[in-house]
Amino acid sequence: MADILIKNGTVIAIDPDRRIIADGAVAIEGDRIVAVGPTDIVARNHPAREVIDARGMAIMPGLVDSHAHAGHGLIKTLGGGRSDLWYRACQGAYTVGSTPEFWHAEAQLAALERLRFGVTTGVSLLGGGDSVMRTDEAVYGDAHMEGVLGIGTRSVVAVGTTRPPHPLTYARWKGSERTDYPVSFEQQFATCEELTGRWHDSHEGRLHVAMLTPTLHQENLDAPGADDAVSQSRAVKTFAEERGLVFMQDGHTKGSVRIADEIGILGPRTLLSHATGLDDDEIAICARTDTRIVHNPSAIASILARCPVPELLQAGVLVAMGSDATAPDRSADMFRHMQQCMHYHRTHFHDPSWMPPGKVLEMCTIDGARALGLDHEIGSLEPGKKADIILVDLRRPHLYPANMPEFRVTYFANGNDVHTVLVGGRVLLRDRNPVHVDQDAVLDAAQRETERMIERLDLHDLVRTPPMFWGHARDTDLIE
Repeated sequence: MADILIKNGTVIAIDPDRRIIADGAVAIEGDRIVAVGPTDIVARNHPAREVIDARGMAIMPGLVDSHAHAGHGLIKTLGGGRSDLWYRACQGAYTVGSTPEFWHAEAQLAALERLRFGVTTGVSLLGGGDSVMRTDEAVYGDAHMEGVLGIGTRSVVAVGTTRPPHPLTYARWKGSERTDYPVSFEQQFATCEELTGRWHDSHEGRLHVAMLTPTLHQENLDAPGADDAVSQSRAVKTFAEERGLVFMQDGHTKGSVRIADEIGILGPRTLLSHATGLDDDEIAICARTDTRIVHNPSAIASILARCPVPELLQAGVLVAMGSDATAPDRSADMFRHMQQCMHYHRTHFHDPSWMPPGKVLEMCTIDGARALGLDHEIGSLEPGKKADIILVDLRRPHLYPANMPEFRVTYFANGNDVHTVLVGGRVLLRDRNPVHVDQDAVLDAAQRETERMIERLDLHDLVRTPPMFWGHARDTDLIE
């Protein structure tokens, strides 16, 4: 007997045959899918202890967000959209202004946002940018992992080292007392090893660790410490290969892929985020090395330069999609990013034939799973895979009439249309409400830790409405 039978819905399986079953069902035993097919057949062969009626809903694999940042959830909107002020907040918070309680509260908030939007697996970099990875001690990563576990979603947490020169200044807090201390590359590396040993592929595969180093640009190779930067990147990449971890770099653009190839850190377990401004040679490098790309269509980086996704796909490069969330202008709603992706590339070519909705849906499901090395477990609805499943309520005005559901979930749906979410066969969201989580407690903790961080770093000027918010066609304060 099955544990759960989801029936009477429209199954969008993203399986090898890309089946869409108008009156379909999925049977689950334990944490695995055991059958996918027409309701009458699956229900007859798999009577279940619990039946979920998905009438009027799409039954889909959980979405995969292949690039986001831990910590950003408590910093979003700070600085009113100015990048220099935003990075000031990030760098301060992630090195000298945060506590384990900050990382736990942010992890819970971000994971809860993902859950409510149907994102069952997400990447979270433990910080972001240069010199802002919180890997001085393992206690911060531990707090993040424990926070995600409390929500129940899957997470790939990228930890890593920061750009030389070292040592870098970090700080601990005891009440209102701050103690600064220097942190070396070796200390950060040891923290990453410790977190990998404790958390990678743990808790029934819900937590994974990935490794990360700063992306190197030509100005970094021309600066003092360039040899250290290259040798450290190679050391982190080697460790990732030895431990079977995905190796990531954030912020690739205009020549950095060529540098990464020259120093020997590309390959099928390498995942490069943004990848904007690539030329034909760099596209060919990605194809030759089977390096994977994460496209973040809603990110500021994609405004400053274009990620050539269609050209990468036509060259045979695997491209997944990320939210780059949360930040001043974007959330973890992957439906929003799918729609942004389509418009982004169609606008570039002045041609609506580019990036069909089925391709962008693949980028947020099976292609994301493949980029993370998890496609044997998640990313599609197939017998034997983990039961990570979302139900999208199609019986809503913006999703009617009910024909062509595979188009409607990509063109018109949003994260708030997600009705039910299962991760590993466990129902975590039902009727849009979290089942095992006190949402108010998560929100209150997030507010409390944000206010404490702002107080520690005296960032009160960053939470004021900027002078050009109203009545102007352009906010010239954003121009650096």
